[in-house]
Amino acid sequence: MNLANKITLVRLFLIPVFVIIFMISGRDMNIAAIVFIIASFTDAVDGHIARSRNMITNFGKFTDPLIDKVLTMAAFLVLVEDNTIPAWPVIIIISRELIITGFRTLAADSGITIAASMWGKAKTTSQMISLVMLLLNAPSLNKAGIFVFYIAVILTVISGVDYIVKNKKVLDLENI
Repeated sequence: MNLANKITLVRLFLIPVFVIIFMISGRDMNIAAIVFIIASFTDAVDGHIARSRNMITNFGKFTDPLIDKVLTMAAFLVLVEDNTIPAWPVIIIISRELIITGFRTLAADSGITIAASMWGKAKTTSQMISLVMLLLNAPSLNKAGIFVFYIAVILTVISGVDYIVKNKKVLDLENI
């Protein structure tokens, strides 16, 4: 259990803290938004530490992206609960995440590593920006946050299709 992995676990611990604070205070206070931003920031920190100090582990490779997905899904779901965003685009986002996670697992089982693509990075960036904008609940950010949210939904679909099309050899029935 190295420093990078401990920081990843801090992010995991911050997810229920974020949800509880949001459910108690809603978007009226920015405490939940601050917890989300801190949790999101730990992703960059643990990644930097793992790479710069050669602390990359199988535990980190597995848990880091999984915890990132749980964090973003939790944030989207509390915003649905709060009636800030509709459920149907969040269902698209969650479905894509589950499909691509399964797809990557199938690929890894066949010895194929699927690297993050430009579309996947754009998806993640747009999701995080939209979440921060919407969680901050500033009148000047809300409309822009909704706009970025729908851009994130579009990028989510594009990146999912892109991963599958570029790596369709994973679905070759002889490999399953």
